[in-house]
Amino acid sequence: MSILSALAPALLLGTPMADASPRAIAALDAWRAQPDARADDPRLAQPLTRAEAERAVALLSADRMRTLAAHYGSAVAERKLTIGDKTLRWESKLFGDAAPGHRSLWISMHGGGNTSPEVNDQQWRNQLRLYAPIEGIYLAPRAPTDTWNLWHEAHIDALFQELIDAQVAVNGVDPNRVYLMGYSAGGDGVWQLAPRMADRFAAAAMMAGHPGDASLLPLRNLPFAIFVGGEDAAYDRNKLDAEKAAELDRLAAADPGAYVHMARVYPGLPHWMDRKDAEAVPWMATFTRNPWPTRIIWVQDDVPNDRFYWLKIPNVAAAKRGDTITASVSGQTITLSGTVPAGTTLRLSDRLLNLDRTIRVMVNGRQIHAGKVTRTARAVIESLRERLDPGSAATATLIVG
Repeated sequence: MSILSALAPALLLGTPMADASPRAIAALDAWRAQPDARADDPRLAQPLTRAEAERAVALLSADRMRTLAAHYGSAVAERKLTIGDKTLRWESKLFGDAAPGHRSLWISMHGGGNTSPEVNDQQWRNQLRLYAPIEGIYLAPRAPTDTWNLWHEAHIDALFQELIDAQVAVNGVDPNRVYLMGYSAGGDGVWQLAPRMADRFAAAAMMAGHPGDASLLPLRNLPFAIFVGGEDAAYDRNKLDAEKAAELDRLAAADPGAYVHMARVYPGLPHWMDRKDAEAVPWMATFTRNPWPTRIIWVQDDVPNDRFYWLKIPNVAAAKRGDTITASVSGQTITLSGTVPAGTTLRLSDRLLNLDRTIRVMVNGRQIHAGKVTRTARAVIESLRERLDPGSAATATLIVG
């Protein structure tokens, strides 16, 4: 079975669709057949029905899959990706026999940090042996640098984004079943990366790391696990991790159904937890990502991002650390509050609300839209060019603010 044929059912959103309009799909097929197809082609702005939009997602995802499979083929074979002057290398193991398109991906970050390359290399090799999911690609990357913050420097986000895309395109990973974990300095990385990339992962687990200044608010829709030895007192890891666990308890109590988490402070254990933390793996495996949650909380970190779930901001360079947007959907009403910059894009789908009906948008108490929003192939193309992530591909967009 090919990757594309295995993925085909998953690329169609919702229930089985009725036949799409031959005219709309014919126009899209004509555009796809052009060797120099342009995203500003007016055919891509034609209104689509829900069935046509679902068909467009399937067709355009398959196209993008082929393009990126060719683009990343050699990188995956060589097990390294380079952006600018930073290279991410990795080793991996395959567990189970899930079909292409249905495989999980476990990104597991090593410890070490501000030490010699030789020590970090040893930590990298050790990380490959630590955990073993029943199914999936267990992948241990080697940090591109040997700094103290090796897993949450600014280049990591983009490298991980490309790493996920490459594994989806070449190795048949399901974008809804990508998991993040890390030990020690790798745990530091989980504390920082999980909140700012929460929309990419199905679950995350932090082992023996220091939380630093991480905000837990963006973890609302990301199941999160905390593991630390009760005697792991260096840098107050045991104390601070326990405090973060208590904070998650409070968040979950105040927001029923959100902030799913587990926490283990193992009495008497030091920094090394004798592999007890491996209980994270079966717990994480029970979760799949929901790319269209009806409530999200986006807090910008010191490394800002321009897209989070179904929101996108126009100028990431203008984002400030701590900028927060709370967004929710109730029926056909979208409500945004907080720091909502002008030009913010709502990335919409029938998986979030009914695009055949009027949509009302409120921003900081002011109604800024009441009407329908058109589905277009252009919205799908823009989503897939940002990420090879068919399940989170928008079929319509609305600019607000």
